[in-house]
Parts: sequence; C-alpha cells; structure tokens
Amino acid sequence: MGYKMIDSRPVMEQYHEMLRILGQFTQHNLKMDEAIVVAVIIDKLPPSWKDFKHNLKLNKEELTLTQLGSHLRIEESLRTQELDNNPKGKNQVGSSSVNTMDEEGSKNQKKSNGKRKFKGKDDKSSNKKAKVVCWNCNKPGHFKKDCRLRKVNKDGAGPSGSKDPEKQQDQNFVFMQKSNYIQNYISVISESFYVQDDNVAWWVDSGATSHVCKDQYWFKDFQPIDDGSVVKMGNVATEPIKGIGSVLITFTSGKCLCLNNVLYVPGIRKNLVSEIVLNNCGYKQVLENDKYILSRHGSFIGFGYVSNGMIRLNINYPFIDNFVCMASTSTSNNFNKYELWHARLGHIHYKRLKDMSKMSLIPSFDMQNNEKCKTCMLTKITRQPFKDVVRESKVLDLIHSDLCDFHATPSLGNKKYVVTFIDDASRYCYVYLLHSKDEALDKFKIYKQQVELHKNELIKVLCTDRGGEYYDPVYFELSGIIHQTTAPYTPQQNGVAERKNRTLKEMVNSMLSYSGLSEGFGGEAMLTACYILNRTPNKRSKNTPYELWCKKVPKLSYLKVWGCRAVVRLTEPKRKTLGERGIDCIFIGYAEHSKAYRFYVLESNDFVSVNTVIESRDVIFDEERFTSIPRPRDMIQQSFNKNTTQAGDDYGGTSSVPELRKSTRARKTKSFGSDFQLCLVERTRNETICQHQYCFNIEEDPKTFSEAMGSRDVHFWKEAIQDEIDSIMHNNTWVLSDLPPGCKALGSKWILKRKMKVDGTIDKYKARLVIQGFRQKEGNDFFDTYAPVARISTIRLLLALAAIHNLVIHQMDVKTEFLNGDLDEEIYMKQPEGFVMPAPKQWHQKFDDVVLSNGFALNQADKCVYSKFDTSGKGVMICLYVDDMLIFGTDLEEVDKTKKFLSSSFDMKDMGEAEFNFENCSAVSTPIDPSLKLLLNKGSPVSQLEYSRAIGCLMYAMISTRPDIAYDVGRLSRYNSNPSSHHWQAVSRVFKYLKGTINYGLTYSGYPSVLEGYSDASWINNLEDHSSTSGWVFLLGGGAISWASKKQTCITNSTMESEFVALSVAGKEAEWLRNLIYEIPLWPKPISTISIRCDSVATLAKAYSQVYNGKSRHLGVRHSMIRELIMTGVISMEFVRTQLNLADHLTKGLARNLVHKAAIGMGLKST
Repeated sequence: MGYKMIDSRPVMEQYHEMLRILGQFTQHNLKMDEAIVVAVIIDKLPPSWKDFKHNLKLNKEELTLTQLGSHLRIEESLRTQELDNNPKGKNQVGSSSVNTMDEEGSKNQKKSNGKRKFKGKDDKSSNKKAKVVCWNCNKPGHFKKDCRLRKVNKDGAGPSGSKDPEKQQDQNFVFMQKSNYIQNYISVISESFYVQDDNVAWWVDSGATSHVCKDQYWFKDFQPIDDGSVVKMGNVATEPIKGIGSVLITFTSGKCLCLNNVLYVPGIRKNLVSEIVLNNCGYKQVLENDKYILSRHGSFIGFGYVSNGMIRLNINYPFIDNFVCMASTSTSNNFNKYELWHARLGHIHYKRLKDMSKMSLIPSFDMQNNEKCKTCMLTKITRQPFKDVVRESKVLDLIHSDLCDFHATPSLGNKKYVVTFIDDASRYCYVYLLHSKDEALDKFKIYKQQVELHKNELIKVLCTDRGGEYYDPVYFELSGIIHQTTAPYTPQQNGVAERKNRTLKEMVNSMLSYSGLSEGFGGEAMLTACYILNRTPNKRSKNTPYELWCKKVPKLSYLKVWGCRAVVRLTEPKRKTLGERGIDCIFIGYAEHSKAYRFYVLESNDFVSVNTVIESRDVIFDEERFTSIPRPRDMIQQSFNKNTTQAGDDYGGTSSVPELRKSTRARKTKSFGSDFQLCLVERTRNETICQHQYCFNIEEDPKTFSEAMGSRDVHFWKEAIQDEIDSIMHNNTWVLSDLPPGCKALGSKWILKRKMKVDGTIDKYKARLVIQGFRQKEGNDFFDTYAPVARISTIRLLLALAAIHNLVIHQMDVKTEFLNGDLDEEIYMKQPEGFVMPAPKQWHQKFDDVVLSNGFALNQADKCVYSKFDTSGKGVMICLYVDDMLIFGTDLEEVDKTKKFLSSSFDMKDMGEAEFNFENCSAVSTPIDPSLKLLLNKGSPVSQLEYSRAIGCLMYAMISTRPDIAYDVGRLSRYNSNPSSHHWQAVSRVFKYLKGTINYGLTYSGYPSVLEGYSDASWINNLEDHSSTSGWVFLLGGGAISWASKKQTCITNSTMESEFVALSVAGKEAEWLRNLIYEIPLWPKPISTISIRCDSVATLAKAYSQVYNGKSRHLGVRHSMIRELIMTGVISMEFVRTQLNLADHLTKGLARNLVHKAAIGMGLKST
C-alpha cells in the first residue's frame, strides 16, 4: 500500500482516508486482520510523529482500531494546543526532543536519534534547565516532582496555583498525554472516542436540517458546488460543501428511499438523514424499544435501530465492517458504611444523610468523595420543581391528602390503593393501605379521631384534589372542616401531597429494586418509606417531622436495610430441645404499635405457615443478603413426604399454597411468650391460592356412575347426565337395532367432572358418555383417528394480522363436536353410543365439507384455516382448533353472517368477543440462573412423576404465550427420566418467575406490519454430551408468532456450524410462514423476503459465499439449503448485535435486565 501520511495535513483526516481505503478492500471480500490494519496505520504516520510511533510500537498490549483512533485524536489535539501556546517555535509539535524521566527519577534528555545523554558534573547541559517544561503545569524551568502546583493539588491548599480551572484541566491532560504509559489514561477519555466510525452506514439526525453524505459514490446524480458554502456542526466547526445531488437508499425490506438535495461534505464523519426533512415529506417515524420504523401513508418502508446513542438505518450495503471493537470497564462495589446507611434509610438524599450525621442520629463518615447511588439515579430522575408556597406554623391547621394506586399490582392483603395525610406545619405523614377508593373517607375519619386526640388540636382545613373519594359535604359541614379542592387539571395546587407521593414512590421503587422483591410488596415498602421519612429531615427544616410532631429526637440505631434476609427465633414453650430454633424470613418493615420488626415468612414449620406476616424482636439480620433460592431440601421434601396430603406444593417449598394437615386431635393455642410478639397481620394469599384451598376442601369427582348417584350432589349429576343424553339424541348419534351375528358390542363409560371458577367455586357439573374404543382393532374396526389441528403459531399470526388490519375477532364453540361427525363404519354398543375413535377425523371432515361448500377456501399450508373474501376486500377467516374456532372479519357484519351460517349447520355456543389476558402480577427474577450448571443425576430420582407433571405445565405455557421461558423449559425437560434436587430447584425458580410475571401477555400492536426473524445458537453449552442449543423467533405486528429453543441433535465442530444448524431450522419455518401468508388475501402481494437476523459475521459471510474449503466442507446440505432460500428470495440475512438479538435469550440464561429487554422485544407486556 503506497499511501503515506504527511505533516501538512491533519492526521485524523488521513486516518479516516485510510479506513475508507481499507473498507474498499473489505468490499471486495479481501479481509484483513485488525492487528495488521493497526500496524499499517502506525507505520504510515508522518515523520514528525516518529517518537509517538516508536512509543506505540513498544507497547506490550495490542491496540484496537478504536484505541488507536483515540490515541491519534488526543495526540493531534495536544500538538495543536502546544503549537498555539508556543508561536515562536519553542517546543513545537513534531520537535525532535521531549522531556522524559527514568524509573529512578533522574533527569535526562532524549534526542531524535534515540540515544540518551546523561548529565555529569562538567556537562554544559546542566545549565539549560530553563528549557525544561514541567509535565504538570506546562511551565518551563522546573520538573514535575518540583512543581508547586502539584503539591497544592495534593495537599488541598497552598499559596499558588492556577486561577483558571479549565486551563489547569488542560495542563493536567497534557501531562497525561506525554507519559509513556499510554494504557494508564484510557479510562479518562470521553466515551465518544470509542464510537466506531462506519464508512457506509446512514444515521438519522433530529438536529440536521439537510441530508448530508461524505462519499460521492452514493450519488446517482451529482452537481459540483464551489461557491464557498459550508455546513455548521454542533461543535461550532464548519466543513465546506463540495456538491449536491440525489441518493438512493435500499432498505433490507427491499423498499427504496430517494433522498433529494443531499449535500456532499467529504469532511463529515457520518452520512446523515435529516429527521425534519423526512417529516416535511410526509414520512412517519416511530421509535419504540430501540427500534426505528419508517413508513409513509401506512406503507412500511424500512427500519433501523439505536446504536451508540444514534439511530442507524438497516440498509443494504455491499460489505459489513469487520473491525468491531468493544471496550469494557470493571467497577467495584464496596458495601461500605456510608452505602449501608444509605440503603438502611430507604435511599434518602445524601444531604439528609449528612444532616443526620451532624445531628448524631447516625454514625459520622466522610461523604465528599462518594459517587451517587446508581439505584437512586435510575429510579428517582424527575422533572424540575414548581414554585414554593407559604407554610403553616401550627399543627393540624392544614392537612394535605392524596390517593394513588400500585399500578394494578395489589400489595399483600390485596391492597390496591394508598392514601396519605400530611400535616403542613410538621410534614408528619400518615399512610393507609386501601382495598378500594371509597375507603379513603373512612380512613380520614380514623386519622382525624386519632390525631386530634393525641395533639389536643382540631383539623381546620383538608386540601385534596377533585377526586370523588372525599365527596361528603354533609360530613365536612357537621365537623366544621373546610374541604379545599384544586382547580380542574391543576394538581400543582396540592403540591405537598403530590410531592410526598412522588417521594414515597421513588423510595418504594428504589427499595424494591435494591432488594429484588416483587411489586406485591409495594404496600409494606410504602409503610416503611413513610416511617423513615417521618424520621429524616427535609430541606425546609433542620428538624425531623417526628421531632416537630412528637417533641423528641428520634433514635435510628435499630433501622435495617429493607428487604434483607433475616432469621427469626421462635420461642415455643413446648419446643423440643433439639432442632432448629428459627425460621427464614424477609424483613418488610417496622411494627406500628409495638417495638418489633415485621417479617414475611419464607418457610413453614409446625407453628408458622409460609407466606404470612409476623412481628418479632428476636432476630438476626443479614443486611447484605437478599432474596435467593431456598435450600433444595426445603423445596423437595413436601413432594415425597409421606405425612403430608398436600399435592399443590410439589414444585417448591416456597409455594404460596398453604400446607394442609388432617388431624383429629385437639390443638391448643400456641403461646410465644412476652418477648416474642407473633401475629398473623395480613391475609396474604391471592385468589389463586384461594382456588387451591377450595379444591382441597371439596370431595373428589366420582369415578363411576354409581358413585355419582350415591353422592350428595346426585341432583346436579343427574342434570349433567341428562344434558349429555339430550345432545346425543339431538345429533342422531345412534339407532336402536339388534346385534348382528358375529359382531361384538363395545361397552361405554361415564366421565364426570366438576368445572371450577377462578375463585375456586364450582361453575358447573359436566358429564360425557364415552365408548370403550380401546377394544377396536385398527384396520378392521377403524382406519384413521386423527384430525388436523391448527398450529398455535398460525393462531398467533392471524392475531397479529388482526391487529395490523383492525379486524373484528369472535370465538365460537361447537357443542359435543365429536357427535357431529358422520361415521363411515358401523359401531355397535351395549349402551347408548358416545365417543368413538374415528370421531375427531369424522368431525373435521364434516366441518370441512360444510364450510367449503359455502364458498370458503382452504389454506394449503395449514388446513385448519379457511378464508372467504369478495372483490372489495371484505370477508372473514376461520381458524379451527378441534371444537373451538376464532373468526376474523373485516367488520362486524361479516362476522355475524358467518356465525349465523355456522349456527344453522352445527349446535354452536357463541363465546362473544375473544379475550386474551392474564391475572395482574409483576416480575421479580429471572427464570434460570445464568451461572447454573445442571448435570445428570447419578443417584435415584427425586419425585420423577411430579417433575414430569411440572415440566408439562411449564411447556404448555411456553408453547402458547411465553417465549421467555422456552430455553429454560427445554433444558430442564432433558432430565425428566431421573431428576435430582438440583433440577427441582431450577424448576421451582421457573414457577416463581411465572408467578411474578403472570400478568405478561403477548401483545400485538399491529406495527410494524413486516415479518422478521432472529436466529442464534449456543455452541457446546452442555459439557456432558457436547451438544449445542438452537433458538429462533419470528415477529409480526409487534409480537412473536413463532419461536423455538431446541437441543441440536448433531455434534457440531465449530460455532459457525452450530449457527448454520439453527439457521437451517429457522429457514424452514420462514418458508412455511411464507406459504401460509401467501394464501391469505389480506397480505399484500408480491411477498417480500423474510429477514432473518444473526449475530455471527462468519455465518453471514459464509451464507452468501459459494466457496468451499477444508474448514467449511462439513456444513454441506445446510449451507446449500440456506443458499437456495436466499437465491429464491424466501429469506435474506442481516447482521445484528448480540445485545439486540432476540434469539439470544432462547439459547442461554441471561441477566435480569437482558431477560426483561428480550421479553419486551418479543411483545410480552403487562396486561
């Protein structure tokens, strides 16, 4: 390469030119190692950079392109600064000598020839001290170790120093640049230096007023400009405009975007697309979940994603930048005394900590050099405050009140709302938890009675917003209290209560985040936050509200970090001498009317049940340990304990189902002594637990007809049996006849079940008469028994289309669907006929004939989908799932016509408008520990049957609506045959995750209306059999419609091969989805290619390459299949960063924030 840098031009400009040249090599599939590229650029530096070049070559650590660019940028800026400070030529940039110091501190001079000249007694160079420049203050005449300014900065005081802090900062930076130890100052460089420049990418800029391009080859038509026009940038710098023209950008979706009046500016670093110009041209731009969507007039054009703080467009360009550099930093988290008290006091402001330290409420410690708490910064960022108001001087003269909720996540005891009462004079606050809003006035009456009695004063004014929960004019007139309300839509007038609510919520948010507990503990956190705020000073007063209210200084030595783990001692008089004395709990607050703490019980024993709230003073706190997985024995013991009859707690010892004991002996009331105050304060079980309680209390379903007739519910069973007989007669299921000679009649059996409601009560009694079809012989009595069933991914795809096109969705159910089928074989029964083996197939065949005869078309990709549309685009689609069906219509009239037609042919039950939601809850953890290593069980299995049942339940949820647990369920299902206690522990964690995220549901927003996929593989993540894991997911309308996480059946030799295995399966699914949507009239034609994103650069390069060599011959058929899908336009491959690859969660366990980000990206949202 004949390129050589010169001194007359800026080095960074030449550096970027070399990167563009190297990028052209990459464009022609000439790949170069990054270390070689770095060495070439260092070798091409100009002659005046000889010493700097020599210093870089002597560096032991290999530099990346990003680090090299940072070094060059800093060196060039410092040389320019030195040149400005020394206009006469002294110490100019590129001078042949610089001052250095050896390891022993002796001063010497280094010439341009690299030799050192040591100073002796008679050396004349000792008289040249005035030419020496200090590395600390950049002043001549002394060395760094003799610099007085350095001593001043070190000691914190002194008679001299720099008066200009900006100049002093620059001088310190000069010293850091001139040091030979370059690697030591990388951490102080601005993060913008680490941004990798992409030579071909286009970025969306909200501040740009015109489109700007830096490379002329992008222009399809170009007109040179030489009139002196310039582009002004954000740093006040300018760059000349060399031309103007049009640029055509092709997105990965196949759509093109033509940019007119694009400015050609060679000196700019990035190609920019003006967001303002696009808006003026009628383009719609949406940024959601770090994804940028561009459309116009409802038609999708392309998309981009957030990268390094900017929006990068996903366009087709000829090559992918191989020089991807990443920088990582490591931080230390020292849980010192200062951070401990900050956490104990609910993450209050640092100034309050300082004030409390001065008041001797907490220990004194230095807080000057402590960084801000990351938890507080993430949870307390707010807007600017409003103006101040006049404060009352007497308690109870003015009370502020407001009501807020827990965002549809009930707290313990099913408390959904919080009401606050704040005294204006002292700012002392009372908090009450409510089940409903109408309890607010009742709580105010309790508050009024209590505070007026204790303070011997009367409440004069109550200030609230205009909510109806306080509306009772008769009460306020009789009590003489003035009820002030804010103006409409002006909550700032009730600023004290609003600010108190915000402060409480911020503290609750920080406490929940820091402790790792779910939002279900929000009520306890709210009470604790109010308790702490009443005992901490605020910026309005040096005294605490508690001191102003109670006239005494609070003592805070007993405070503990909220949410930490604790062991509570049980003092039972009849407790055995040997055995455990305590139970494992979570600290959730302070007792209101006693000197004790409040705890949430994690494990049960003979005296205390799990998931209850107790109060005690005998406790051992562990303030650095928070929620974790219980010991394996606590989770498994109840699943095989012979003394227990509890069947609902087989999946974990911390299950919310209380342990049920059946005993006939009388039990005495337990007494825990005077030192231990134990009471069940709240009823903490939710509706699901109540359902379990009802299920255990009712009697079992009868097994036979005689048992049903002898039970106490015989009347209900008779009605259910009669309904079944009526359905059989209505469908002409049988005819009475004599048994022909040589034939054998089959028997029948009654199946009797109670259908339960959500709250655990009985919904209805259901009876079904079934034939003993197991006596039939295949090929003689029947031939086919199966019936097509719609794939769950088909249903999700239709739901996404419904969201995109605003379709009406209704669902219907066919009563006794198997009785509607017409049998081709003759079946003889001893009793009235019912279910038979051929029934599913015969039912589907009859439904198929009826629907197709009415003009519906059958989808060949999924033969349970029928569509019927007219030329105007109006019509319906039917998705059949056994006897249930979903009807998608362009309007309600078309749906009603279809429902009327189906009801005339079958006995239908209209279920109304379809609903897809879950019970509200909140996420608390991850489904699997990323560091967990599961191994095969070498011993005997632990509750193998219960383990298989648990996996089956989890798999049903995963297949239907929970792609976020696909990897975890797939991995745990590998141990079904011989589970151990460690496997049970992992299964229990998945159940806990689902319990915390039970309100998650797949949401289809309808945007973007493009089908896209992600593929990933984890190579040899199982060291026992050296197997890999594949994962892929496809999205449409903002939600996932198809996904999988499977163990690869073959042993792969490389990461690229494992990626190809996953990519081949994802390609097959993409081809099937393309065939499915091809026959749906609503989908626009022609169908564009389905984009599949992969985070492996090597896999993408190989997928588009036809070259075979010894290293890639093992890919074989999979590579050919992927190549064929690409060449036929079925799929297209794109690169995506690992952090943005939604399939990454399907191949391995991730941290909490990554799990949450992946769930949101796949459309899982709280409903």
